Amino acid sequence: MNRNDRRTVLTAIIIGTLALIGLWLTNGGEQTPVVEQQHKDSLQQQRNGIYGKGNYYGKGNYGKHASASMTVGEVPVRHTEEFYFDPNTADSTQLMRLGLPAWMIRNIYRYRARGGVYRSKRDFAQTYGLTKKDYLRLEPYIRISDDYQSAATLFPKEERDSVRHTVKLKEGERIALNTADTTQLMKVPGIGSYYAKEIVRHGKWIGGYVSVDQLDEIEGFPQSAKQYFVINNPTPQRIAINKLSLQQLRRHPYINYYMAKAIVDYRQLHGDIKSLQDLRFSKDFTADVIQRLEPYVEY
Repeated sequence: MNRNDRRTVLTAIIIGTLALIGLWLTNGGEQTPVVEQQHKDSLQQQRNGIYGKGNYYGKGNYGKHASASMTVGEVPVRHTEEFYFDPNTADSTQLMRLGLPAWMIRNIYRYRARGGVYRSKRDFAQTYGLTKKDYLRLEPYIRISDDYQSAATLFPKEERDSVRHTVKLKEGERIALNTADTTQLMKVPGIGSYYAKEIVRHGKWIGGYVSVDQLDEIEGFPQSAKQYFVINNPTPQRIAINKLSLQQLRRHPYINYYMAKAIVDYRQLHGDIKSLQDLRFSKDFTADVIQRLEPYVEY
């Protein structure tokens, strides 16, 4: 470079340096407004990204929120919420909003996956790792759906208490099967409200008991309970076997369609039936069938 070129380059460097010094002095050493605004926007985006503008933490429409505070450097503290929830159906997002840690949420999911059910608030209090402080905070908001309540709640409290405090019969004691009501029937060991009602219902359906063994016709009836029953002077309801039509005969629980047809056919061919033994040649009237039906017919 010759002398003139060196002067030109030196002049340009001096001018540029002076311009930079002047710009720095003008702003007082601070960030430009554009840089400062970019910094503020970045902090706001971080807050929105973490807290979802109130959808998961902070203010929302789900219930009462705990007050939040900010630490030094504008780092936000996670908010917790209190709102009504069912521990049997609450998902991970709801449980997280309630302030439960991830590991506890996984324990709740595992419990439910194994078939566990929270039937009461006390059941939820036994969640592994749940502190007394957190339970007392959440307890007012626990709502157990009726779908998860015990089936015993279907019956009135008075009935449940009567079953619980019923004095059972001692061995050797008996009750009359045809005249006992449900309260008396529940005194029999092994008989609760369900079987007591079934005994009464079945007795009305067949027209009255003539044998204790007829209790075997009730599905699942406990055999050990039969020893506590006795039949006194049975007076079963009888059907007029020579007068009823085929459809009317079928209404009796001991007579099916083919038996009813055999009765009607015999009457048409031979006249009135004098005894069920008249039907013994029909394949549908075996000795056992005749013996069971005999107390319930009249001629």
